[in-house]
Amino acid sequence: MRRAAMRPPGGKLFLPFGVKLFISYLVLIIVPIFMFGYIANTILVNSYREQMNTNLTGTLKQIRDNIAYKMEDTQRLSDLLYFDESMPLELMRYEEGWVSYQTTKKLLIPKFRQVTDSSNLRIWMSIYLKNETLPEIYNADPPGTDPLTRGNHWDLYHLNRIQNKPWYADFPPEEYGKTVVWRQVEDDGVFGRISLLRRLVDTRDPMKLETIGFIRISVYLSEIFRSVDAGKIGSGSMLSISGEGGRRMYASGESNLLLASEPGSKMEIDPGRYTMLEETLPELGWNLAAYVPNSVVEQDTRKVNLLTLIICLLSVGLISIVAYGVSRFFSRRVSKVVSVLQRFQQGDFHKRIHYRGNDEFTIIAGSLNKLGEQTEHLIQEVYVTNLKKKEAELETLQAQINPHFLYNTLSSISRLAKFGQVDKQHQMVMNLAKFYRLSLNEGQTVISIYHEIEQAQAYIDIQQVKYGERMEVHFDIDPQIVKFMTVKLILQPFIENALQHAWRGDRIYIRVVGRMDAGTGSIVFQIIDDGSGMTRERVEELSGSGSGSGAGAGAAGSGISQQRKGYGIRNVNDRIKLYFGSDYGVSLYSRPGIGTCVTIRIPVQPRSRGEQRQNGHDHIGRTG
Repeated sequence: MRRAAMRPPGGKLFLPFGVKLFISYLVLIIVPIFMFGYIANTILVNSYREQMNTNLTGTLKQIRDNIAYKMEDTQRLSDLLYFDESMPLELMRYEEGWVSYQTTKKLLIPKFRQVTDSSNLRIWMSIYLKNETLPEIYNADPPGTDPLTRGNHWDLYHLNRIQNKPWYADFPPEEYGKTVVWRQVEDDGVFGRISLLRRLVDTRDPMKLETIGFIRISVYLSEIFRSVDAGKIGSGSMLSISGEGGRRMYASGESNLLLASEPGSKMEIDPGRYTMLEETLPELGWNLAAYVPNSVVEQDTRKVNLLTLIICLLSVGLISIVAYGVSRFFSRRVSKVVSVLQRFQQGDFHKRIHYRGNDEFTIIAGSLNKLGEQTEHLIQEVYVTNLKKKEAELETLQAQINPHFLYNTLSSISRLAKFGQVDKQHQMVMNLAKFYRLSLNEGQTVISIYHEIEQAQAYIDIQQVKYGERMEVHFDIDPQIVKFMTVKLILQPFIENALQHAWRGDRIYIRVVGRMDAGTGSIVFQIIDDGSGMTRERVEELSGSGSGSGAGAGAAGSGISQQRKGYGIRNVNDRIKLYFGSDYGVSLYSRPGIGTCVTIRIPVQPRSRGEQRQNGHDHIGRTG
């Protein structure tokens, strides 16, 4: 064989790894032994499982029928009101005074008492009537209490109490004698109840059903599901009723399973330990499931399993003596290789391995050691080079904004001096000093959002001296985002652009919004103005000038030269993408005569510990 001719350095005898692996395969004669035991066990288990499934299916159908009977019994109570042809005649008499009193006392109260007294279950019946000339009769239960704890009773309300409720608004159209819905509404889920919901209609003409009221009969799930008893299907088993989304609504049986899943959560059952059978409850659309431990099925097969196990164990014991030495020899060597590869995967290329012997493991060890040395050296070179390049690009982009702003501000100060407005000139100089103090920030490129907003406010203070009451800026910032970090000077350039180019008339209003976008896990800023806006062509032109996926600026203006068109947009967009990645940046929406909205998206990036200590008392809210 060609492989046999391979020799490591030194000319020593080379024992191929394939030969060693072949010897280890011989040890695997244990597999047929377990295969035999598995086949025998599978045949018996399948036989008993089929018999068990037949018995369980019959039991589940019986439980389902018991539940259906109790629900139908509750529905029959509503039938006493639904099909009572005398009720529409009285309930549609809109007369106050003696007529209303007689209808309530002589008809409604006796009828409602008859219905609640006819039930074997504890029920709470709420009747909502369209006729508001009839009085409301109800008990004012304290908030957070369960009215059904008072036993069978009824309450009478006006229908307008529930007309805006979602569960009433979504109630299906009426079909004569058929439209009945079981659902958990209001606080039913809190107190473990379920309600039968049904309209009261004028049934004298089945082709023209007019709503005269609404019935809600609430009962405890524990009473409806009283027949759901896991003792009927065996020890260690569980019966569960699941609603929409697989949420557990009711269960009986194995305590460990019940503790593993809270009420209202989805049942997580190990299919390797339990056999599951299901039945559907037609009235509710819920599932009735039985979970039976596989150990129940295996009880009748344990004798055969035990004999099979003894034979297998004797064979395993004899073979394991040989297998132990072989597997230990190879596993220790493979473990070292795996350990080194895992360290490489984590970015640690310092790990080295050394083997005694002359086989493939020795060659693998030498190759891995050499690969680690070369990779570590290469990564170090690439990392340092890219880091310096990225820092240089960030500093270059950052430096482009300040001269532009400084030029505009100094021009404004010059005009104030020319017209002798010394106080405004002094105030603008002080604000400019504050702005650059915040802008320098000890040379840091990444600052907290709190400081970014503070810097934008300093810029606004400068412009407020110039424009006075003609400009209004409103901040709407979620206090939760100020603790995170951002590249500095991402808000000010767009506020400046709006003040430079977005005027429509003698006033301008700018709104700065900051919020957390839970859907994308990012932070979104919006600078919105009510200025002159831009055409779609202008927006596309600005978006096309960016270096990323496109960006926009609030009212960038048509008077900018072609060379500087979209300068502030590209600068902010490039800096965000350079630092945070291509998924983040600036986008634009604008309509002529209405205004412009700039959207800035950055990731949620927590502060370092040092920044947290420095700004431990940062707080910002929604201010104008």
